[in-house]
Amino acid sequence: MKKLKTQGFVLLDVDAVALNNAGKNTSSNFDNAVATKRIRKNGRTYVYVSGQAWRSWWRDSLQKNLNWELSPITRDAKIAFTDANPLKYADDDIFGYMKAAKDVVLDEEGNPVLDKKGKEKTENVTVTRISPLKNSAIISVASVTPEENWSSMARQEGDSVPYGKHEYSAIMKGMFSLDLAQVGTFSDYNKTGYVNLSDVLKKEALDNGASEIDDEFVPNHKLIRISKEARIQRAIDTIEALKNISGGAMQTNNMGDVTPKFIVLATTTTGNHPFSHIATKTGAYDEYATLDIDALKEVISDYKNDFEGKIFIGKRAGFMDEKNDALAGLVTEFSDLIELTTINKAIDNYCEQIKNQMD
Repeated sequence: MKKLKTQGFVLLDVDAVALNNAGKNTSSNFDNAVATKRIRKNGRTYVYVSGQAWRSWWRDSLQKNLNWELSPITRDAKIAFTDANPLKYADDDIFGYMKAAKDVVLDEEGNPVLDKKGKEKTENVTVTRISPLKNSAIISVASVTPEENWSSMARQEGDSVPYGKHEYSAIMKGMFSLDLAQVGTFSDYNKTGYVNLSDVLKKEALDNGASEIDDEFVPNHKLIRISKEARIQRAIDTIEALKNISGGAMQTNNMGDVTPKFIVLATTTTGNHPFSHIATKTGAYDEYATLDIDALKEVISDYKNDFEGKIFIGKRAGFMDEKNDALAGLVTEFSDLIELTTINKAIDNYCEQIKNQMD
């Protein structure tokens, strides 16, 4: 079983947006003011979108653009969980889950089994799954100071009602990793994150054509794997969703395009993400974002033996066009390893490649 992983890196380019808010802005002079998410590093301020928000956009895109039926959510007291059925719901498979629950024990006739006190017996049916899809936050490459601008609700009679909001323009970076071997592959042994299937779901999977394979990392244990065709389709859909991904706060007034304007897609034989530092900042106040071609070249050289197949780089025309010649030179130097094209073609061509890479 090949332990291959899709490693992806993206750059977004957004103007006058507020993609992920952080509640009331306590430093504002407005009573009604919202702050955006931001974080500090080395004395500089960076705006960001949480990893959880990016995953929410991703899941919604799979539903709206690729017709995924999303796993229903159940609320129970102070917790909430999905159906935790990765056989039926592909998003449970890709995004993982944790469902802590107990079921009533039934006899052979389907009736509840009672204990000595006449109460129904229950059994623990908690299932958890570590997500095959892991992603970073999306964070501005260069330092950004959000501007507080004010708007007003002025349609009613009388005085208008002002409110404040943070807005910013930024080039933002994010990275993700999709474990191709884990997609559609489930374990059921007693370890947190690895009790993926209940006994009922395990039986259902095997009755419907899933197979048992050896887990080479856990001796004497089997994994349950659905069909190769279903696994490939789930992986491809997940990556293709980036073509039309949308989301973010304040889209009615501050609509921002959050599809990638630059993307790198590669398959690696290791879990380490090699592309985390290929975008960097310049300027006296770290205020300018740039793509570091030398850093990209170094990564490709250092990890050349870890790549499986080609590295696909996609760039939208009009974005960082000053890097076109340097990128072309990189492709010439690594002509056997790199393919440079548009965003959507890079995604399509990479998805064609993984069809032949997944077991």
